[in-house]
Amino acid sequence: MSQYQDDIKAVGALKEQQGSAWNAINPESAARMRAQNKFKTGLDIAKYTAGIMRADMAAYDADPSKYTQSLGCWHGFIGQQKMISIKKHFNSTDRRYLYLSGWMVAALRSEFGPLPDQSMHEKTAVSALIKELYTFLRQADARELGGLFRQLDAAEGSAKAAIQDKIDNHVTHVVPIIADIDAGFGNAEATYLLAKQFIEAGACCIQIENQVSDEKQCGHQDGKVTVPHEDFLAKIRAIRYAFLELGVDNGIIVARTDSLGAGLTKQIAVTAEPGDLGDQYNAFLDCEEVSADALGNGDVIIKREGKLLRPKRLPSNLFQFRAGSGEARCVLDCITSLQNGADLLWIETEKPHIAQIGGMVKEIRKVIPNAKLVYNNSPSFNWTLNFRQQVYDAFKAEGKDVSAYERTQLMSVEYDDSELAKQADEKIRTFQADAAREAGIFHHLITLPTYHTAALSTDNLAKEYFGDQGMLGYVAGVQRKEIRQGIACVKHQNMSGSDIGDDHKDYFSGEAALKAAGKDNTMNQF
Repeated sequence: MSQYQDDIKAVGALKEQQGSAWNAINPESAARMRAQNKFKTGLDIAKYTAGIMRADMAAYDADPSKYTQSLGCWHGFIGQQKMISIKKHFNSTDRRYLYLSGWMVAALRSEFGPLPDQSMHEKTAVSALIKELYTFLRQADARELGGLFRQLDAAEGSAKAAIQDKIDNHVTHVVPIIADIDAGFGNAEATYLLAKQFIEAGACCIQIENQVSDEKQCGHQDGKVTVPHEDFLAKIRAIRYAFLELGVDNGIIVARTDSLGAGLTKQIAVTAEPGDLGDQYNAFLDCEEVSADALGNGDVIIKREGKLLRPKRLPSNLFQFRAGSGEARCVLDCITSLQNGADLLWIETEKPHIAQIGGMVKEIRKVIPNAKLVYNNSPSFNWTLNFRQQVYDAFKAEGKDVSAYERTQLMSVEYDDSELAKQADEKIRTFQADAAREAGIFHHLITLPTYHTAALSTDNLAKEYFGDQGMLGYVAGVQRKEIRQGIACVKHQNMSGSDIGDDHKDYFSGEAALKAAGKDNTMNQF
């Protein structure tokens, strides 16, 4: 027997216990409302989605073709429409998640207005967005099930059984969210407190980076400053304690390293003996050997291997790493994070290059054989230019004639139909599958896609509607396409919950209900 049928019986039994006071309560209506509200709290969601993500991680370990994907969403409606589209096109949400980008929160969700990705936005804005996203996804469940219940009421014979089967085996729109906590918004205690809000809102997976919290920069900008490993590990432990306190024992932590593009540190690490973690961190500092009598006023000195070393300190009071040490620092960051409680890695790179990523993963896997990455398929990369240059370099290495191409100008439209461009596009098309197989990438995400799609679609509409196309700009460019592509929100009243409200009015008031979905509802035109 299905959960729906079980709930009808359970509410029916309660109704009998309560006597005449509950005469107007319909057990079937109550069971429908329970089905439409499968997840009662954010913690219910976090526990459910953590199980999904753990199973997906195990499946990837067995078969790298089973990588996972997500798109960054900056509003509940965007996340909802994404999952509705995924269900429509693929009949499944398997291995498809949501990503919550701190960059988009800063740019689009702060009361200060648009802000750079420097942790200046309100820290609670991120947990508020997690809650909003799951509110919209739960509403998508309620809307879809409501439609099935109305079909059930209208159906007869075998058709009724088929609809009942869809209800009993309904696939929820609720999927894992990977949520960006930046550098933790303060010390480890601040990170712990904020992580609890993330988890209580529904997040099963939290991503944290090894930058200095009050110096945080976007991973694709200059001026990044990292912290010693022990500082970062304290925040990883803080997040783990938050998961454990709230009963999400299988919560997932993504440890992100920005070391590849970060040439600075704010602190010299504490070290007790040669070769310990602090000593390994300090070994990357750009130092010069000095004698005791050559020391200047206020100089900071490290004693290492019997030598006095003076780290290069900038006027900003930051210390500089040796040039070319980024990849080695990334590898050490990743190994250390996995050895101290992180589950997945994120290496922020300056370009989408499988060989570069794979080379670092190979070194990490010498120590942690099942190391897996979350990777940012970033809009900050010029994908067209990067891959055309990669193909150009490969052609040249193979001895092919590249005289028809100017490497620095490969973005030009004049190359779009060339052999080089076609090969580059094919490499872009297969990048995720190739990188999952060759570079240990378990999860591919695009951080800011819906930021860009919103801007692009608005530009197209504004050009047409405010130009000589007038209303045709909206009708031909938007509504006609919505109708023909079966976009759910073309019936925007239904999408906003009007039909769900009508169902509830019917439950609460019966024949006296004043419902919105009558003959004069213009949504009937669709």
